[in-house]
Amino acid sequence: MTHPVEISFTDSLPDDLRERGGRLAFLIEGERGAPRGLPGLARAAVMRAIASPAFAKLKPGEAMELAFPAGMAADAIQLVSLPRDADVAAARKAGGQIGGRMAKGQVTVFAGRHRRAADVALGIALRGYDFSAYKSAPDGVGADAPTEMMPQAVSAQGQPDSARLDDAQAPVIGEPPADTPAEAPKPERASVTFVAADPEALARSARDAAAVAEGVFFTRDLVNEPANVLTTSDFADRLKAMETLGLEVEVLEEDELERLGMRALLGVGQGSESPTKVVVMRWQGGGEEAPLALVGKGVVFDTGGISIKPAAGMEEMTMDMGGAGVVAGVMRTLALRKAKANVVGLVGLVENMPDGRAQRPGDIVRSMKGDTIEVNNTDAEGRLVLADVLWYAQERFKPSAVIDLATLTGAIIIALGHDKAGVFVNDDGLAKALLAAADAEGEGAWRMPLAPSYDELIKSRLADVKNTGGRPAGSITAAQFLQRFIRKGTPWAHIDIAGVALPPGETPLAPKGASGWGVMTLDRLVRDRYERREDAQKG
Repeated sequence: MTHPVEISFTDSLPDDLRERGGRLAFLIEGERGAPRGLPGLARAAVMRAIASPAFAKLKPGEAMELAFPAGMAADAIQLVSLPRDADVAAARKAGGQIGGRMAKGQVTVFAGRHRRAADVALGIALRGYDFSAYKSAPDGVGADAPTEMMPQAVSAQGQPDSARLDDAQAPVIGEPPADTPAEAPKPERASVTFVAADPEALARSARDAAAVAEGVFFTRDLVNEPANVLTTSDFADRLKAMETLGLEVEVLEEDELERLGMRALLGVGQGSESPTKVVVMRWQGGGEEAPLALVGKGVVFDTGGISIKPAAGMEEMTMDMGGAGVVAGVMRTLALRKAKANVVGLVGLVENMPDGRAQRPGDIVRSMKGDTIEVNNTDAEGRLVLADVLWYAQERFKPSAVIDLATLTGAIIIALGHDKAGVFVNDDGLAKALLAAADAEGEGAWRMPLAPSYDELIKSRLADVKNTGGRPAGSITAAQFLQRFIRKGTPWAHIDIAGVALPPGETPLAPKGASGWGVMTLDRLVRDRYERREDAQKG
């Protein structure tokens, strides 16, 4: 697994600032003077830069860079505009400015007493992500070990170094956990030091950011992995390994899925050599309350099946397990930070391939619920996966609410582009809480409509329902289909992440590739809506 950069906190540096190598980043809170400790020429250059019209035009979170400052060993000084009253998004963007340029050297961030320093640290960690498992180093050895040598689990103690903060010098996000194989070559890594007025307080406030970053990285890794590595079995093994964190993890194999009647799910994978599986992850941190259920679509590769996709761009269908990846990342985060909530994560893992045994357009299958489904397009397979797993989640766990995530439709990209996920919700309270969480974490989301009139588009002549209504309102009819598998009275949200899971370019908090969208939003939702409060326990 890719691990976030090591970040430590201190109130002073052991060496003269003139001798400090690497990169120096200063959080500039408006029109304040140049940072202390800079030698004359460098100080003069910094003061001139801060007073310049170019710096004045910077938006909160943006930065200006001075390369090879005179009289200093540093490679660059980065001046980050971050007013005292900056919001969370600007602070994380500021961190992204630093993290996106830090490469593999030493970075020193001068944070002073800035109240958003912890968010800057998280931004650095998130933007510093680099999936390099399959790139060869100059000596011919991979930067990280691929396939068999890829780390599959985490600390046997259930609390990796990245989540421990014992003192002011402790890292927020540190070295890979203890279970990383000894034979795996360790890549060169950047190291970040925050110089702050109260490093212990900053370290404490940043503690949970370690768990969030680990969860986001886990999701990004899963989405970035090629399908010849991340098979359904490998995916299940990686989730099973999270038992070392304290999660209860159960893998349901095909014979059990058949016994349960999950023929909609099984039909999707019957043309693949990879076995279909359902993985159940349970975090029981909230007493006896009914759990929140998170359900993810985990199609490890989607050819479209017999309704085969065009060849152009099909290589990106390794990301069609993005919903399952988000669920896995959230469960990892909750376990790492010991969340006081009950959450169950369920993912349906399957591969959609064309084969002599593959499901055909026109086939009719019976779901676990009992509804019959006419499969008029085998490339509308994600909703078949989710239908059975959603019903199973409700039957077994009687959840207080259900949220599913899926890279479900191209139609949501047409509607919302790559900036926002589409959110379909049957409960206004859940909708408000979910959208507020997304807004607080800076992850774009937009509520889309649900209405009985759209059911007319998915009526079948031969079965109870058909799996697609064609191009009109494509993302809405997919949500209407899923709503058939939600029990009356159960709060439910469907999040279509097709446009945000793998954006076409880099973002302020991620390089080009998988974004990890949703881990921060759902962790925030759990904190704000489902987590037990200490004061409530005492009362």
